[in-house]
Amino acid sequence: MPLSFCMITTFYPPYSFGGDAIYLYNLCDLLAREGHHVEVIHCADSYRLYKSEPETSYYKPQPGVRVHTLESGFGGLSPLLSHQTGYPFLKKKRILEILAGRRFDVIHYHNTSLYGPAALELKPEYEGFIKLYTAHEHWLICPMNVLWKYTRQACDKPECFRCAIASKRPPQLWRYTGLRDRAARSVDLFLSPSRFSARMHKERGFGFPIRHLPYFTKRKDQDWESPGPSPSARPYFLFAGRLEEIKGLQNVLPEFAGEGRYDLIVIGAGTYEEKLRRQACGMNRVKFEGWVSQEKIGSYYAHALGVVVPSITYETFGLPTIEAFARKRPVLVNNLGPLPEIVEDSGGGYVFSTSRQMREAMDLLAADRRLGDELGRRGYEAFLTFWTPERHLEMYLGMIEDLRRRRGCAPEVRDALAI
Repeated sequence: MPLSFCMITTFYPPYSFGGDAIYLYNLCDLLAREGHHVEVIHCADSYRLYKSEPETSYYKPQPGVRVHTLESGFGGLSPLLSHQTGYPFLKKKRILEILAGRRFDVIHYHNTSLYGPAALELKPEYEGFIKLYTAHEHWLICPMNVLWKYTRQACDKPECFRCAIASKRPPQLWRYTGLRDRAARSVDLFLSPSRFSARMHKERGFGFPIRHLPYFTKRKDQDWESPGPSPSARPYFLFAGRLEEIKGLQNVLPEFAGEGRYDLIVIGAGTYEEKLRRQACGMNRVKFEGWVSQEKIGSYYAHALGVVVPSITYETFGLPTIEAFARKRPVLVNNLGPLPEIVEDSGGGYVFSTSRQMREAMDLLAADRRLGDELGRRGYEAFLTFWTPERHLEMYLGMIEDLRRRRGCAPEVRDALAI
């Protein structure tokens, strides 16, 4: 039986920046294609705190997905007020109107950092809906969202007030009240893209069980069966992602100084791009391609010796890893957060802890293409098992059905569902 979904998020394409929004965009498309009703609520005011207007041509309209774009008339005041108080004051009325406009079976929150935790308590007057929350970032346990401490290192232990001051962010006083946990009681099930992130929430004091639901990407058989011409005349490794300090590309660039047998192609854009370009000035083996559309990016993956994911803070997943596996290409990932988990689950690449280990792994793959093909094959087989749209939808709808069946059970149902 088709279900009716309301997705509530801060950022949604084209008003978005990272992989969490791409995941949600693809999930909404997947659900709509399966015959479910899907509506999305997102906040343009929040997006405009960082960028004036989006590049609308990057994302195609989605048939069957109705998008509600929140614009309060007060601009950045709306998300700033929510950031400081924890309440969606200037968004609450419109959200409730949308929830009342249709009987939704599932209300699913995604990245609600600029709505405030109290947004989780919003509900329509009718009963019978399921509430979900996916922790795409570490916002529930980190004022910086990404566990990036003092703007210079992965967070080893919480020092949130001092970190906020050092990071030039106004401290969120609501974090020192019971607001987060009170609001969390309104959610039937919390989800995490990785087992690592679920454990991190528990270790940092989030007392509600979180169930593991990994991300997915579409099959890319055409990309590896008929990839088209290579974007480079020389062998290369690929970096694909946001150009931000926490993504760690600055630690990869020194390996491409001087002469060498292979290059580095960089796909993406972000606030750290200018510094990275300056760092790479004079490095002829480094090529910045900017943003590349999903229609064109396949050949970049398919012809790469491997895909480098060097993040230096705790990701919640790492989409480029499975994007590589979907094209039968191996990955090289930093030994941090959930990235080793993905390589261990797949056998599709190498985990490095030092620059020397990263360089040695790249040299191995450059010297033996058959090795890369074998690792890519393993990654692809794991992709078919864990990270396809079909597998994701099976798990996602299964969790919802389980919750609906157990609706009348005792409160410890969350514990029974948690992994």
